[in-house]
Amino acid sequence: MKCLLCGQTMKTVLTFSSLLLLKNDASCLCLDCDSTFERIGEEYCPNCMKIGLSTKCQDCQFWCKEGVEVSHRAIFTYNQAMKDFFSRYKFDGDFLLRKVFSSFLSEELKKYKEYQFVVIPLSPDRYANRGFNQVEGLVEAAGFSYLDLLEKREERTSSSKNRSERLATELPFFIKSGVTIPKKILLIDDIYTTGATINRVKKLLEEAGAKDVKTFSLVR
Repeated sequence: MKCLLCGQTMKTVLTFSSLLLLKNDASCLCLDCDSTFERIGEEYCPNCMKIGLSTKCQDCQFWCKEGVEVSHRAIFTYNQAMKDFFSRYKFDGDFLLRKVFSSFLSEELKKYKEYQFVVIPLSPDRYANRGFNQVEGLVEAAGFSYLDLLEKREERTSSSKNRSERLATELPFFIKSGVTIPKKILLIDDIYTTGATINRVKKLLEEAGAKDVKTFSLVR
């Protein structure tokens, strides 16, 4: 088996459980590539996992004033290795890389058995240009399904906006007509920056009838 990022051949060790369950326990990353990604440590904002803090951060205080109680979890920090990964996965369109973090995501997402998963959608033009939704790819590669509740209108991408612009942007997302809103939702995105996207969509779902909406991203 080869590492999905660097192509290095890795040794695969078959365990009794993997043979019994016909399950592949092998990682998609070699040890060298795995070591370049930084997991969130023990010191972070208790609401959104922003690193280097032990109390509610400035962004979460903002969302509290907006009527949104942030309840976000993530796995990795947005370091250079992660920037390079998303450059290849999202912008170069290397869809195979959706599997890179499947084992990490599987371990985290299975903690939310009582929740229905909903992913942040792409606009029609963005989806047509990219050919896939990167968040859907990550969730599916981890072995989970999701509900198709949301749509997005065309707008300037959030990655091209600064912090204040992201916080001030009018919400381009809306709930599809005729769908049933679950009571417990885990809203999933790829990267959490200020929370402008995911927390506004969280509020939208709560106003539509969801009683418990938690949020999750691969990266914070």
